[in-house]
Amino acid sequence: MSRLAKKPIELPAGVTASIDHRTITITGPKGTLSREFRSETSIEIDGSQINVTLNGNDVFARSLLGTYASHIKNMIAGVTTGYEKKLILEGVGFKSAVSGSSLDLALGFSHPVKVAIPEGITATAEKNVITISGIDKETVGQFSAYVRSLKKPEPYKGKGFRYDDEVIRRKQGKKSA
Repeated sequence: MSRLAKKPIELPAGVTASIDHRTITITGPKGTLSREFRSETSIEIDGSQINVTLNGNDVFARSLLGTYASHIKNMIAGVTTGYEKKLILEGVGFKSAVSGSSLDLALGFSHPVKVAIPEGITATAEKNVITISGIDKETVGQFSAYVRSLKKPEPYKGKGFRYDDEVIRRKQGKKSA
């Protein structure tokens, strides 16, 4: 059994949770998140605590227990503080700008790259730093990973997108004779 799910999850002040059948909805100062969970686990709300327990005792149900506890903790953290990822674009001539609900990128290709920003996410571009923020951890992480995949950092000059806390291992390159 998961150690995370053994402890009850505390709801901070200003955050409310409700359950409708298998869907849990968490509302906080930044917004509302809801998620549907499978029937192998049961979720109960006791005042300001949320308890996640097993319905069965098979291996699959036990594997879901800690995952669901982490999802609920991430939802609570999202509606209270939110999530943010920063991408740094390095390279001569590489540019980024936000116009309306799209991210406009010049990545050294023969054409500009336009990426639609998903609902619930805000993106800002200042110089070559793109900040992606929102209340859903999965959506923020997925969108930032997609933007990074458009131009991954290369190991020789370090050109491309990298996270602000990421370290790119550099290679030496050709040696001159």
